[in-house]
Amino acid sequence: MEFLPAWPPSPNTLFFFGFLLFCGSIGGFMAHHWPWLPSITGFMLVGFVAGPNVLQLFSHQDLASSGIVIDVALGLILYRLGLSLDIKEVVRDKSLMVISLVECALTGAVVYGLLKWMGLQTLPAAIIAAIAISSSPAVLIHVAHELGASGPVTDRAEALVALNNVIAFIVFAALLPALYVEGQAPLETVIGAPLYSLLGSAVLGGVAGVMLHYTARRFKQAEQYHLALVIGAVMLTLGAAIMLKLSVLFAPLVLGMVVRGIERQDLIADIEFGPSFELFFIALFVYAGANLHVAEMVQYAPAAAVFVVGRSAAKWVGVTAAASVFRLPARQSMTSGLLLLPMAGLAIGLVNTTMELFPERGAIVSSIVLAAVAVMETIGPPIASRALRWSGDRLEGDPDEPAKADKAKSGKAAQTPPQTGGPH
Repeated sequence: MEFLPAWPPSPNTLFFFGFLLFCGSIGGFMAHHWPWLPSITGFMLVGFVAGPNVLQLFSHQDLASSGIVIDVALGLILYRLGLSLDIKEVVRDKSLMVISLVECALTGAVVYGLLKWMGLQTLPAAIIAAIAISSSPAVLIHVAHELGASGPVTDRAEALVALNNVIAFIVFAALLPALYVEGQAPLETVIGAPLYSLLGSAVLGGVAGVMLHYTARRFKQAEQYHLALVIGAVMLTLGAAIMLKLSVLFAPLVLGMVVRGIERQDLIADIEFGPSFELFFIALFVYAGANLHVAEMVQYAPAAAVFVVGRSAAKWVGVTAAASVFRLPARQSMTSGLLLLPMAGLAIGLVNTTMELFPERGAIVSSIVLAAVAVMETIGPPIASRALRWSGDRLEGDPDEPAKADKAKSGKAAQTPPQTGGPH
């Protein structure tokens, strides 16, 4: 009876995308019922329960079949984040780049030193330290959008997260030659592979950004098609990156940065994604909750705990200390540092890259980083929510909005915050 499906039926990408959204909606209802529970935590909790760790409705292998959905979600989120980084503003506001460099250097050094102190070998410790520099744009964007937050802290934090991810990718690429040498790869691979990945992804994102900008400008009267144009450009970039074996994480980030950088008048950089953008957040965090590896978390708990504590302290202290040099308001500086703590998308992507290219080293890197990601993605959303409430930024529905907005604008630093596009 060939007309009957095989048993058990083989799941497909559409099935898992629907399943992720369905489970995520349940998590969202839980968060709505319990106001103290951030919606992201609700998404992850439902994914964890439904996934391989508890109910085992599907396996980790089944989850891998929905990877393209997660690539699209991350691509759109990273494009959105790239829009928050205006290179012209970074050039004008020197404090932003200095704060980012100080914080990233301190984070990498602290995590590397602590892991070496725990007995980890040099190369895995360096790779993990590079990944530790990255921050999660999805948590920041989602929580800020959920609270309706807008102001200097939200803007500065988004710009710092974008810079974090650019620097993390560059440092990671700089360490790849050492891994290739250890694996006895030929010289052309040692030199060419990292350069191809870094420069190729940057060129791809740049070309796509220019194409998107000029196409939108040519048809600027038909604004109803701009959203489809943006999503199409992001998906074309992701597809090209996969075909060319480039980074599906770095290319869309550069795409957003280029669009923001070359627009002189608001055209598509400030386009509203609308409620549909929420679908990709839901899918991403349900997937993250389902994909947690509890056994690895338990096995590498001490190293992961050191990683989480050291990274969190370094990011918070780094931003706060560097910002104080520029006489930025202490409250804004401290809360900006807290908003950099969540870690997910880029970190997971870099872990997967390490696993694919160097399985032996990747197993160590994966175990520690994924355990840390599980912790940071659990405590990160409530910390981000609390930090935005403390920041003095404007929040929708807050009766003290005018007073907070006036207070947030006070001080030398708040006078020239980097501007961001899209909804907060």
